[in-house]
Amino acid sequence: MNEGSRHPFARRLKVIAILVTVVIAIGTAGYALIDGYPVLDAAYMAVATMAAVGYFEVHPLSAAGRLFNILFILIGAGVMVYSMSAITQTALETEFNELFGRRRAKKMIDPLKDHFLVCGFGRVGHAAAVELQRSQIPFLVMDRSRERVDRAMRAGMLAVLADSTSDDMLREAGIERARGLIAALSTDADNLFLILSAKALNPKLKVASRVAEEGSELKMRRAGADAVFMPYSMTGYRLAQSILRPHVLEFLDVTGSAGALGMNVGMVQVDIAPGSPMAGKSLRDLQVRRDLGVIVLAVRRAAGDMQLNPPGEAEVREGDTMIAMGGFDAARKLEQLVAGEA
Repeated sequence: MNEGSRHPFARRLKVIAILVTVVIAIGTAGYALIDGYPVLDAAYMAVATMAAVGYFEVHPLSAAGRLFNILFILIGAGVMVYSMSAITQTALETEFNELFGRRRAKKMIDPLKDHFLVCGFGRVGHAAAVELQRSQIPFLVMDRSRERVDRAMRAGMLAVLADSTSDDMLREAGIERARGLIAALSTDADNLFLILSAKALNPKLKVASRVAEEGSELKMRRAGADAVFMPYSMTGYRLAQSILRPHVLEFLDVTGSAGALGMNVGMVQVDIAPGSPMAGKSLRDLQVRRDLGVIVLAVRRAAGDMQLNPPGEAEVREGDTMIAMGGFDAARKLEQLVAGEA
C-alpha cells in the first residue's frame, strides 16, 4: 500500500482506536463504580467482555452490575462489528481506488508525446510546473505524496501518485516519449538516482535538476543532467542583485514572469532547424522586428558561443537558436516562420 492510500486508512484506524478506547474506558469505569472492581480488574473485564473471547466474572456482579454488563456486551459487540467492517471496507475501497486511479492515469498519459516530467511537487517542482503550465507545454507531475498530487490536480495539472525513481513508473509516465525531465526531489541522492534511471531509459532526454549541496553539482552533470540549479545560491544572487542592480533585476523579473502577471510579453527561444526557410538569412533580411514586433536579443550559435545584441547583418544558420522578446502571439508567429508553417 503506497503513501497516498495510507492516509484514509490511517484516519479510519485512528477513529476506530479512539472509539474502542472510549468504550473500554466506559466499561472500566462502570465495573469499578457499580461493583467496586479494582481498576486493573475492571479494565480486564471490559476488554474480555468487549472482545467476546469468553470470560468469567473476576468478582461476583450485583444485579446492577449484571444489567450494566448486558448493556456493555451489546455496545462492545456493536463497536467490534463496526470496527471490523470499517477496516474491511477501507481496505477494499483503497484497492479499488488504486486500480481505477491507475487505469484513469494511464488513459491520460498514453496520448502524451514530447512532454515534460516534473518529478517532485515541492516548492521547486511547483514553480517549474506553473511555468510549464503558463507556457502551455504538456507535462506530467509525479510525486509520492497524495496531498501534493491532489494539489497539482486542483491547479489543473496532470499528476500521478508515483515514485519517480522507479523504472517501471517512469515507463508508465512515458519516459521514452518525453522531451525533458525536471528532477526536483527532496534529496540530491534521489535526484542523482532519478537522472541515472531516466537517462538509461531515454538517452536523448533533456534533464534539469535542483541540487542542495555544491559538491553534488558535478555528480549531477556526470550522470547526464543538462542543467543544474542551486535554489539557495540563486536566492543569494538575486538578493545581492536587488541591491546592486535593482532595475536590471526588475526587468528580468517582468520579462520572465510577464505571462503570470497578465502581460503579453516574454522571452522565447527559437531553434533554426535544418531546412528552415530562415537559415542563411541575415536579421536585416528577416525583418522580424518590423513585421512581428519581435526583438532578437541574442543568437546562440550551433558551436556553443553566444552572440549578444546581434547586428542586422548577422546571419542565422542551421543549428542556431534565436533568443527573442515580444508578445506571445508574435513569438508563436516567429516559431511558425522558422518552421516554414506561415
